[in-house]
Amino acid sequence: MAGNSLKWVYLIVLSLIWGSSFILIKKGLIGLTPVQLGAIRIIFTAFFLFIVGFKRIKTIKLREWKWVILTGLLGTFFPAFFFAFAETEIDSSVASILNSLVPLNTIVLGFVVFKIKSTKRQVLGVFIGLTGTLLLVLNGASVNPNQNYLFVAFIIAATLMYAASVNILKRYLQHVNALTIAVGNFAAIVVPALLILAFSGFFKAEALAAPTLKPALLYMLILSLFGTAIAKVMFNKLVHIATPVFASSVTYLMPIIAVFWGILDGERFEFIQGIAALVILLGVYLAHKRK
Repeated sequence: MAGNSLKWVYLIVLSLIWGSSFILIKKGLIGLTPVQLGAIRIIFTAFFLFIVGFKRIKTIKLREWKWVILTGLLGTFFPAFFFAFAETEIDSSVASILNSLVPLNTIVLGFVVFKIKSTKRQVLGVFIGLTGTLLLVLNGASVNPNQNYLFVAFIIAATLMYAASVNILKRYLQHVNALTIAVGNFAAIVVPALLILAFSGFFKAEALAAPTLKPALLYMLILSLFGTAIAKVMFNKLVHIATPVFASSVTYLMPIIAVFWGILDGERFEFIQGIAALVILLGVYLAHKRK
C-alpha cells in the first residue's frame, strides 16, 4: 500500500482505538473502583510491553532514568487514575473532548516552564480553546445536574501532566527510541501499581467473586492491549511515514468516536456542547497550524 494511503489507514485506526478508550474506562468502572482500574490498566499494559521490549531496559543510560521515571509518572501513572476518577461523575464523551486540551497545554507549559517561544496564532488558539472548555463545562453542568463537574479538575490536571511529559520527552529524551522509553516508563511504575492494587481490596474473596469483575477485566485487557501497547507502535509508525502535523490530527477525530459511543450508551449530548467541542478543536487547530 502506498505511503500516502497507509497514513490515512493509520490515522483512522488510531482515532477508532483512542476514541473508544473513554467508553472502555466507563464500562470498566462498573466492576472496578477508580483505583483498581488505574492500577490494572498499568499492569496489563506493562505486561504487553515487556513481552516485546523488556530487553531494551538495559539500553537506558543512568542519567536518562530520572527523565524516564518522571515521564512515566506524568504521562501514564497519575493520568490513568485521574481519568478513572473523573469518569465516575462525568460522561465519557465530555472527558474525550476535554482531553483535546493536551496540545494547548503543551504550548502553555512549553512557554511558561520550558521557555519555548509561541506565536501569536498559538496564543490565540490557546484562548479560544480555553473559552470552548469553559462553555463545555458550564453547559454540561446544566445539562447533567446530577453529575459533579468539579471532577473536570481531574481531567485538566491529567492533560497538564501529559503536556509536561511531552515537553520533557522533547527536551531530554528525544534521542531515545520510543519503544525503549515506553518500556522504561512502565518498568518504573508497574511496581507502585501492583502495590496499590494489593491494598485496594481487589484480592478480597467478595471482590473476586463479583459477577461484574470479569467483564471489567476484559474491558481493561482490550484498553491496555489496543489503546496503549499497539496504539503507541502505530502512532510512532505514523510519525515516520507522515508529518507531525498530520499525525497530531488524530486529536480532532478522537472526540467524534467518543461522542458516538457515549450517545449509543445513553449519554446526553446537547447542541451547545457540540459547539463548545468545535470551539476547542478550532483552538487546537490554530495553535498547531503552520504559518
